[in-house]
Amino acid sequence: MNREGRASVTGCPADLQQSDSDRIMAMMEVQGGPSLGQTCVLIVIFTVLLQSLCVAVTYVYFTNELKQMQDKYSKSGIACFLKEDDNSWDPNDQESMNSPCWQVKWQLRQLIRKMILRTSEETISTVQEKQQNTSPLVRERGPQRVAAHITGTRGRSNTLSSPNSKNEKALGRKINSWESSRSGHSFLSNLHLRNGELVIQEKGFYYIYSQTYFRFQEEIKENTKNDKQMVQYIYKYTSYPDPILLMKSARNSCWSKDAEYGLYSIYQGGIFELKEDDRIFVSVTNEHLIDMDHEASFFGAFLVG
Repeated sequence: MNREGRASVTGCPADLQQSDSDRIMAMMEVQGGPSLGQTCVLIVIFTVLLQSLCVAVTYVYFTNELKQMQDKYSKSGIACFLKEDDNSWDPNDQESMNSPCWQVKWQLRQLIRKMILRTSEETISTVQEKQQNTSPLVRERGPQRVAAHITGTRGRSNTLSSPNSKNEKALGRKINSWESSRSGHSFLSNLHLRNGELVIQEKGFYYIYSQTYFRFQEEIKENTKNDKQMVQYIYKYTSYPDPILLMKSARNSCWSKDAEYGLYSIYQGGIFELKEDDRIFVSVTNEHLIDMDHEASFFGAFLVG
Protein backbone atom coordinates (compact mmCIF):
# COMPACT_ATOMS: atom_id res chain seq x y z
CA MET A 1 0.00 0.00 0.00
CA ASN A 2 2.80 2.27 0.80
CA ARG A 3 4.53 1.73 -2.62
CA GLU A 4 1.33 2.31 -4.51
CA GLY A 5 0.61 5.41 -2.49
CA ARG A 6 4.14 6.63 -3.06
CA ALA A 7 3.88 6.02 -6.81
CA SER A 8 0.68 7.88 -7.03
CA VAL A 9 2.16 10.74 -5.13
CA THR A 10 5.23 10.94 -7.40
CA GLY A 11 3.10 10.76 -10.60
CA CYS A 12 1.18 13.89 -9.88
CA PRO A 13 4.07 16.37 -10.33
CA ALA A 14 4.87 14.99 -13.85
CA ASP A 15 1.40 15.68 -15.01
CA LEU A 16 1.58 19.08 -13.53
CA GLN A 17 4.87 19.83 -15.33
CA GLN A 18 3.45 18.78 -18.71
CA SER A 19 0.44 20.95 -18.32
CA ASP A 20 2.61 23.90 -17.28
CA SER A 21 4.78 23.71 -20.44
CA ASP A 22 1.74 23.51 -22.68
CA ARG A 23 0.33 26.51 -20.91
CA ILE A 24 3.58 28.50 -21.47
CA MET A 25 3.67 27.71 -25.23
CA ALA A 26 0.07 28.76 -25.54
CA MET A 27 0.84 32.01 -23.75
CA MET A 28 3.81 32.69 -26.11
CA GLU A 29 1.64 32.13 -29.14
CA VAL A 30 -0.97 34.44 -27.71
CA GLN A 31 1.66 37.12 -27.02
CA GLY A 32 2.67 37.19 -30.83
CA GLY A 33 6.20 35.69 -30.92
CA PRO A 34 7.92 35.21 -34.39
CA SER A 35 6.95 32.16 -36.33
CA LEU A 36 9.28 29.91 -38.34
CA GLY A 37 8.24 31.40 -41.75
CA GLN A 38 8.89 34.92 -40.59
CA THR A 39 12.29 33.93 -39.35
CA CYS A 40 13.22 32.47 -42.77
CA VAL A 41 12.09 35.62 -44.58
CA LEU A 42 14.21 37.78 -42.28
CA ILE A 43 17.25 35.59 -42.93
CA VAL A 44 16.78 35.84 -46.75
CA ILE A 45 16.43 39.64 -46.62
CA PHE A 46 19.52 39.95 -44.49
CA THR A 47 21.49 37.74 -46.90
CA VAL A 48 20.43 39.79 -49.96
CA LEU A 49 21.37 43.07 -48.24
CA LEU A 50 24.74 41.69 -47.27
CA GLN A 51 25.48 40.54 -50.85
CA SER A 52 24.42 43.92 -52.30
CA LEU A 53 26.70 45.69 -49.89
CA CYS A 54 29.60 43.45 -50.89
CA VAL A 55 28.99 44.06 -54.62
CA ALA A 56 28.81 47.83 -54.12
CA VAL A 57 32.03 47.89 -52.13
CA THR A 58 33.77 45.72 -54.74
CA TYR A 59 32.56 47.95 -57.63
CA VAL A 60 33.76 51.13 -55.93
CA TYR A 61 37.13 49.56 -55.15
CA PHE A 62 37.83 48.30 -58.69
CA THR A 63 36.54 51.52 -60.30
CA ASN A 64 38.96 53.53 -58.22
CA GLU A 65 41.82 51.18 -59.11
CA LEU A 66 41.06 51.33 -62.83
CA LYS A 67 40.88 55.12 -62.79
CA GLN A 68 44.24 55.32 -61.03
CA MET A 69 45.78 52.96 -63.61
CA GLN A 70 44.28 54.91 -66.52
CA ASP A 71 45.59 58.22 -65.17
CA LYS A 72 48.97 56.66 -64.63
CA TYR A 73 49.29 55.29 -68.19
CA SER A 74 47.84 58.45 -69.70
CA LYS A 75 50.36 60.63 -67.93
CA SER A 76 53.17 58.28 -68.85
CA GLY A 77 52.06 58.30 -72.52
CA ILE A 78 51.99 62.09 -72.65
CA ALA A 79 55.30 62.20 -70.85
CA CYS A 80 56.80 60.15 -73.68
CA PHE A 81 56.31 63.16 -75.97
CA LEU A 82 56.85 65.99 -73.50
CA LYS A 83 59.78 64.67 -71.47
CA GLU A 84 63.25 64.72 -72.94
CA ASP A 85 64.90 61.37 -72.56
CA ASP A 86 68.64 61.59 -72.16
CA ASN A 87 69.11 57.86 -72.67
CA SER A 88 69.29 56.82 -76.29
CA TRP A 89 67.34 53.72 -77.24
CA ASP A 90 69.09 50.87 -78.93
CA PRO A 91 66.91 48.96 -81.44
CA ASN A 92 68.91 45.84 -80.73
CA ASP A 93 68.31 46.09 -77.00
CA GLN A 94 65.30 44.05 -75.94
CA GLU A 95 64.81 46.11 -72.80
CA SER A 96 64.62 49.33 -74.80
CA MET A 97 62.13 47.81 -77.22
CA ASN A 98 59.88 46.73 -74.33
CA SER A 99 59.72 50.29 -73.03
CA PRO A 100 56.14 51.74 -73.32
CA CYS A 101 57.48 55.09 -74.55
CA TRP A 102 59.54 53.41 -77.24
CA GLN A 103 56.52 51.44 -78.48
CA VAL A 104 54.30 54.55 -78.56
CA LYS A 105 56.84 56.57 -80.54
CA TRP A 106 57.58 53.68 -82.90
CA GLN A 107 53.88 53.21 -83.72
CA LEU A 108 53.47 56.94 -84.29
CA ARG A 109 56.51 56.98 -86.56
CA GLN A 110 55.10 54.09 -88.60
CA LEU A 111 51.72 55.83 -88.97
CA ILE A 112 53.34 59.06 -90.20
CA ARG A 113 55.46 57.11 -92.65
CA LYS A 114 52.41 55.33 -94.11
CA MET A 115 50.55 58.63 -94.51
CA ILE A 116 53.51 60.24 -96.29
CA LEU A 117 53.92 57.26 -98.65
CA ARG A 118 50.20 57.24 -99.47
CA THR A 119 50.17 60.98 -100.20
CA SER A 120 53.25 60.65 -102.40
CA GLU A 121 51.73 57.77 -104.38
CA GLU A 122 48.48 59.70 -104.96
CA THR A 123 50.40 62.79 -106.10
CA ILE A 124 52.59 60.80 -108.49
CA SER A 125 49.59 58.95 -109.98
CA THR A 126 47.73 62.23 -110.53
CA VAL A 127 50.70 63.82 -112.28
CA GLN A 128 51.19 60.76 -114.49
CA GLU A 129 47.51 60.73 -115.43
CA LYS A 130 47.65 64.40 -116.45
CA GLN A 131 50.77 63.76 -118.49
CA GLN A 132 49.09 60.86 -120.30
CA ASN A 133 46.08 63.02 -121.15
CA THR A 134 48.32 65.75 -122.56
CA SER A 135 49.08 65.59 -126.27
CA PRO A 136 52.69 64.71 -127.26
CA LEU A 137 53.13 68.11 -128.94
CA VAL A 138 52.24 69.96 -125.74
CA ARG A 139 54.52 67.73 -123.64
CA GLU A 140 57.45 68.45 -125.95
CA ARG A 141 56.94 72.19 -126.24
CA GLY A 142 55.60 72.83 -122.73
CA PRO A 143 52.55 74.99 -121.92
CA GLN A 144 51.15 76.74 -124.98
CA ARG A 145 49.14 79.94 -124.94
CA VAL A 146 45.69 79.94 -126.52
CA ALA A 147 44.97 83.39 -127.92
CA ALA A 148 44.16 85.29 -131.07
CA HIS A 149 44.08 88.95 -132.12
CA ILE A 150 42.94 89.66 -135.66
CA THR A 151 42.63 93.10 -137.21
CA GLY A 152 40.71 94.75 -140.00
CA THR A 153 41.93 94.88 -143.61
CA ARG A 154 42.23 98.09 -145.55
CA GLY A 155 40.60 96.64 -148.68
CA ARG A 156 36.80 96.69 -148.56
CA SER A 157 36.19 93.92 -151.09
CA ASN A 158 34.43 90.87 -149.57
CA THR A 159 34.80 92.35 -146.11
CA LEU A 160 31.18 91.71 -145.10
CA SER A 161 28.97 88.72 -145.78
CA SER A 162 26.19 89.02 -148.33
CA PRO A 163 22.61 89.48 -147.10
CA ASN A 164 21.60 86.02 -148.34
CA SER A 165 24.46 84.14 -146.64
CA LYS A 166 24.03 81.32 -144.14
CA ASN A 167 24.28 83.89 -141.32
CA GLU A 168 20.91 85.40 -142.19
CA LYS A 169 19.53 84.33 -138.77
CA ALA A 170 22.15 86.51 -137.07
CA LEU A 171 21.46 90.21 -136.74
CA GLY A 172 23.60 92.59 -138.79
CA ARG A 173 26.21 91.57 -141.37
CA LYS A 174 29.06 89.29 -140.46
CA ILE A 175 32.61 90.57 -141.03
CA ASN A 176 34.30 87.98 -143.24
CA SER A 177 37.75 89.45 -143.80
CA TRP A 178 40.21 89.76 -140.92
CA GLU A 179 43.98 90.06 -141.08
CA SER A 180 45.63 87.14 -139.25
CA SER A 181 49.24 87.32 -140.45
CA ARG A 182 52.06 88.51 -138.20
CA SER A 183 52.90 91.40 -140.51
CA GLY A 184 50.88 93.73 -138.27
CA HIS A 185 49.52 93.38 -134.78
CA SER A 186 47.48 90.27 -135.52
CA PHE A 187 48.39 86.69 -134.55
CA LEU A 188 46.84 83.25 -134.03
CA SER A 189 47.98 80.78 -131.36
CA ASN A 190 46.12 77.45 -131.05
CA LEU A 191 43.07 79.06 -132.66
CA HIS A 192 42.01 78.91 -136.31
CA LEU A 193 40.44 81.59 -138.53
CA ARG A 194 37.92 80.36 -141.08
CA ASN A 195 35.53 82.59 -143.06
CA GLY A 196 35.80 85.38 -140.51
CA GLU A 197 35.17 82.96 -137.59
CA LEU A 198 37.58 82.01 -134.80
CA VAL A 199 37.46 78.22 -134.31
CA ILE A 200 38.06 76.98 -130.76
CA GLN A 201 40.51 74.10 -130.36
CA GLU A 202 40.49 73.72 -126.55
CA LYS A 203 37.48 74.00 -124.27
CA GLY A 204 37.53 76.44 -121.37
CA PHE A 205 36.64 79.97 -120.34
CA TYR A 206 37.63 82.63 -122.88
CA TYR A 207 37.73 86.38 -122.75
CA ILE A 208 36.21 87.55 -126.06
CA TYR A 209 36.50 91.14 -127.25
CA SER A 210 35.90 93.20 -130.35
CA GLN A 211 35.99 96.80 -131.53
CA THR A 212 34.52 98.19 -134.73
CA TYR A 213 35.20 101.63 -136.16
CA PHE A 214 32.51 103.66 -137.95
CA ARG A 215 33.31 106.59 -140.24
CA PHE A 216 30.69 108.93 -141.70
CA GLN A 217 31.89 110.43 -144.98
CA GLU A 218 30.61 113.44 -146.92
CA GLU A 219 30.13 111.64 -150.22
CA ILE A 220 27.57 109.21 -148.82
CA LYS A 221 25.64 111.78 -146.76
CA GLU A 222 23.02 112.34 -149.44
CA ASN A 223 22.07 108.65 -149.54
CA THR A 224 21.77 108.16 -145.77
CA LYS A 225 19.80 109.55 -142.88
CA ASN A 226 21.36 111.81 -140.33
CA ASP A 227 20.25 109.59 -137.47
CA LYS A 228 22.54 106.56 -137.32
CA GLN A 229 22.13 103.52 -135.11
CA MET A 230 25.31 101.48 -135.04
CA VAL A 231 25.21 98.06 -133.36
CA GLN A 232 27.95 95.47 -132.92
CA TYR A 233 27.10 91.81 -132.22
CA ILE A 234 29.28 88.89 -131.16
CA TYR A 235 27.85 85.42 -131.90
CA LYS A 236 28.96 81.85 -131.47
CA TYR A 237 28.16 78.73 -133.47
CA THR A 238 27.80 75.42 -131.61
CA SER A 239 26.26 72.06 -132.47
CA TYR A 240 22.95 73.92 -132.38
CA PRO A 241 22.02 74.95 -135.94
CA ASP A 242 21.30 78.64 -135.21
CA PRO A 243 23.91 81.15 -134.02
CA ILE A 244 23.79 82.14 -130.34
CA LEU A 245 24.16 85.81 -129.38
CA LEU A 246 26.84 86.41 -126.74
CA MET A 247 27.09 90.20 -126.60
CA LYS A 248 25.85 93.33 -128.31
CA SER A 249 26.68 97.02 -127.98
CA ALA A 250 24.97 99.99 -129.63
CA ARG A 251 25.69 103.64 -130.39
CA ASN A 252 23.14 106.14 -131.63
CA SER A 253 24.52 109.34 -133.21
CA CYS A 254 23.10 112.23 -135.20
CA TRP A 255 25.59 114.01 -137.46
CA SER A 256 25.24 117.55 -138.61
CA LYS A 257 24.53 118.19 -142.27
CA ASP A 258 27.54 120.47 -142.40
CA ALA A 259 29.94 117.86 -140.98
CA GLU A 260 32.47 116.45 -143.45
CA TYR A 261 32.90 113.27 -141.45
CA GLY A 262 32.16 111.63 -138.12
CA LEU A 263 34.13 108.96 -136.20
CA TYR A 264 32.71 106.53 -133.68
CA SER A 265 33.90 103.23 -132.22
CA ILE A 266 32.15 100.45 -130.29
CA TYR A 267 34.05 98.14 -127.94
CA GLN A 268 32.76 95.24 -125.87
CA GLY A 269 34.23 92.18 -124.12
CA GLY A 270 33.29 89.41 -121.73
CA ILE A 271 34.18 85.93 -120.45
CA PHE A 272 32.31 82.93 -121.85
CA GLU A 273 32.65 79.17 -121.71
CA LEU A 274 33.43 77.66 -125.09
CA LYS A 275 33.79 74.07 -126.21
CA GLU A 276 35.95 72.46 -128.84
CA ASP A 277 34.89 73.31 -132.42
CA ASP A 278 32.76 76.27 -131.31
CA ARG A 279 33.07 79.28 -133.65
CA ILE A 280 32.72 82.96 -132.79
CA PHE A 281 32.25 85.90 -135.15
CA VAL A 282 31.34 89.60 -135.27
CA SER A 283 28.50 91.26 -137.16
CA VAL A 284 27.49 94.93 -137.46
CA THR A 285 24.66 97.14 -138.67
CA ASN A 286 25.16 100.07 -141.06
CA GLU A 287 27.93 98.08 -142.65
CA HIS A 288 28.54 100.76 -145.28
CA LEU A 289 29.92 103.00 -142.48
CA ILE A 290 32.44 100.45 -141.18
CA ASP A 291 36.12 101.34 -141.44
CA MET A 292 38.40 98.28 -141.34
CA ASP A 293 41.56 100.09 -140.37
CA HIS A 294 43.74 97.48 -138.63
CA GLU A 295 44.38 99.74 -135.62
CA ALA A 296 40.72 100.67 -135.11
CA SER A 297 38.70 97.53 -135.94
CA PHE A 298 39.84 94.26 -134.35
CA PHE A 299 38.57 91.01 -132.89
CA GLY A 300 40.16 88.50 -130.49
CA ALA A 301 39.93 85.96 -127.71
CA PHE A 302 42.22 84.25 -125.23
CA LEU A 303 41.88 81.37 -122.77
CA VAL A 304 41.68 82.38 -119.10
CA GLY A 305 41.04 79.00 -117.49
